Amino acid sequence: MSPSTPVLLHLLLLVSLASAGHFYGGTMSFTPKGRNADGTFKVDFRYKNTHDWCDYEGWYCSTGNCGSSVKDVRGTIDSSSRGRSGYNNQWCETETVETKDIPSDKPFQLLQNSCCWIPTVNGLLSWSLETQVDLGTRSDTGEPNRSPVTAILPFIRVPQNCQRSYNLMAFDPDGDRVRCRYGLVRPECDRCDQPSGFYLDQDSCSLQYGYTSTSGVYGFELVVEDFPNQHITLSYTDGSTASPWPTTTNTWARWPTTASPLPTTTNTWARWPTTTTPWSSTTSTTESLYSSTAPLSKLPLHFSLLVDSIVPSCDEGMYLPRFVQPTPHNGEHLHAEVNKELEFRVKAEATHSTVNDVIVSGPLNITNHMTTQGEFVIRWTPIRDNLGEYFPICFITEGLSGSSVYQSEMRCVVVEVGRRKVKAKVVCDETKMTVEVEKSSVTGIHEDHLRLNDPSNSACDLQRFSNNTHIIGVIPLNACGTQIEEDDDNLIFKNEITTFDNPNDIITRHHQVEIQFYCQYAKRGNVSLGFTAHRDSITVVEKGFGTFTYQFEFYQTSQFTNMVDPRDYPLDVVVKQMLYMDIEAVSTVNNTELFVESCRAAPYDNPNYHPTYPIIENGCIVDETVQIFSPRHQRHFQFGMEAFKFIGMHDQVYISCSVILCEAGNPNTRCAQGCVNSTSPQPAGHHHRKREAAMQTAKHHISQGPLRLRRSSESSVTNMNMGLMVGCIVAAVAMLCGVMLYKDKTSGVKYQPLTTFET
Repeated sequence: MSPSTPVLLHLLLLVSLASAGHFYGGTMSFTPKGRNADGTFKVDFRYKNTHDWCDYEGWYCSTGNCGSSVKDVRGTIDSSSRGRSGYNNQWCETETVETKDIPSDKPFQLLQNSCCWIPTVNGLLSWSLETQVDLGTRSDTGEPNRSPVTAILPFIRVPQNCQRSYNLMAFDPDGDRVRCRYGLVRPECDRCDQPSGFYLDQDSCSLQYGYTSTSGVYGFELVVEDFPNQHITLSYTDGSTASPWPTTTNTWARWPTTASPLPTTTNTWARWPTTTTPWSSTTSTTESLYSSTAPLSKLPLHFSLLVDSIVPSCDEGMYLPRFVQPTPHNGEHLHAEVNKELEFRVKAEATHSTVNDVIVSGPLNITNHMTTQGEFVIRWTPIRDNLGEYFPICFITEGLSGSSVYQSEMRCVVVEVGRRKVKAKVVCDETKMTVEVEKSSVTGIHEDHLRLNDPSNSACDLQRFSNNTHIIGVIPLNACGTQIEEDDDNLIFKNEITTFDNPNDIITRHHQVEIQFYCQYAKRGNVSLGFTAHRDSITVVEKGFGTFTYQFEFYQTSQFTNMVDPRDYPLDVVVKQMLYMDIEAVSTVNNTELFVESCRAAPYDNPNYHPTYPIIENGCIVDETVQIFSPRHQRHFQFGMEAFKFIGMHDQVYISCSVILCEAGNPNTRCAQGCVNSTSPQPAGHHHRKREAAMQTAKHHISQGPLRLRRSSESSVTNMNMGLMVGCIVAAVAMLCGVMLYKDKTSGVKYQPLTTFET
């Protein structure tokens, strides 16, 4: 065997390992949890790893006394079948929460390393994650030092021709300044490579992609560090103290702390050059300051980024999904309470791809599901051990166009787990939700200034059942502005208690409390629920007209032969889809005709809700898309119009009409007048004479819905079956669930107008 043979075999082994690599990235953070009775320090370590499969990696002590593990909890955060192309498209992110008893508060280091990264353009092989821990008591807070909390999606992708900025989550609970940098030396990293085509702004922890000529997966080995805003000392139980110590040379500050103007290019479809050009090779004054100060903590932040094939357009909202309301803003801080479910919603739109997935990285037990309205609901319930901690949650939506996968921007929020503020409970049964809120937990708010989504119905008055100690609401599932939502497995009925200044106001700038609650019912059950979203016909008795009934139904086509099944409500439609409606008066009295004086659209089934969108007003067509299909002077009114949506967060729309039954052929009736300009005066005494002669009935209101507007880019319209075969046995798992969500709105603004109309 020649001397070169072992070297060759070694190289072949490395190539083999790299081609079968499975590591996508990993992170770590730690939180001091107090002292034990024996004087040791209790610390929680949270570390995430992402592999081709759901795997868990252990850490070992590198330097110092790292203590002993007393408990660890493991679980899967998220997984996907849309990973790297080639060897394996699967990836899975897991998290381990390990509790350690540490004998001393002196600094130590933890390490995790193994082989191998997934195949990367920048040739990473083994991975190496290092964490530096210092539990010294800070002179500025009087508490042990805490690490920053970090998060990133383990696998992100960007089209080769699209510039994009990724704001990496790095938040420090102690208020320290956080910086992100490339790893420079082992064991911070393997190759310690700084991929070309990318720029890392260290102060803002922002990674910017410009352009690279080589598509494929790039591995990033970053380090997150925190620095105090002022001179502090760290005190230890052995009597020693330390300050963040100076170093003599600038060993890692290679890039400017402020973003330099991006280079120009001669490339015809990318603004950045195809060759690598450093933005700057100088060292700033701020860098010199940081280079002479040692960090309090050091954490790994490793992840994979796929530079994908080019896309016809980089404009968000076309191929690349664009976030819309009610998606939280990047960096937004959310408040959560122990044992109370936190919920926030993510929604994205794209005209040339179908948004059908969300990727989430967050704490253990976080869940997400997609509703039939195209929103993604992310939920997490903190436990008692989470009190006082901060948790980052990052998310990206994905759209499909053929075999191509396109991702939105990445957004991250920080969740602070605090003490319980509002004490309340929700009880769900077959037809209603009952919510009880302890008055003592809602300070400074009188029950006279609290209401439900739609308080117009007397059954929705919160003062009706409230007592000296509790605010009590008994809310029917189909009233009080209750909104209906569903996913593949559950039906969800939602409402909220909010403050108001004046009952007639639609906006307020003193919105101090928002208590959201809902009941969740499994679709598959053994009891039929006595509720339907479909609105029943209305039966009326009037002198001279006897007993008659108004019916309001939707139809499939303008032929009015196939009525929409009542079990299919709420009806899912797309914007600009034609809707066909028929209002019929069924009466035993001959020689009568129906007149539709007005029709309006509102987000709630309430004819007095204001403002609404007018469709027909005073017998006149207001909406330009309305088409009338029935002749005058009969007991059917058949019409159609294009579907629309209200601007804002309202997910459903009801159509409510004011109708009159008249004596046919009588020129003195309102039916005979037809379209009347609202500014035209009516003959004096007209109303009095027609009522005496029983020529027409009083006005009656009839409604139908709800309609739920889906995005027009979706390929089909699906009517979800809402006949509601629902289990209502409380003992059955996931059959009934009442949930409270509280938001402190003291400094916020709640705005609920419906004054604009979007076609």
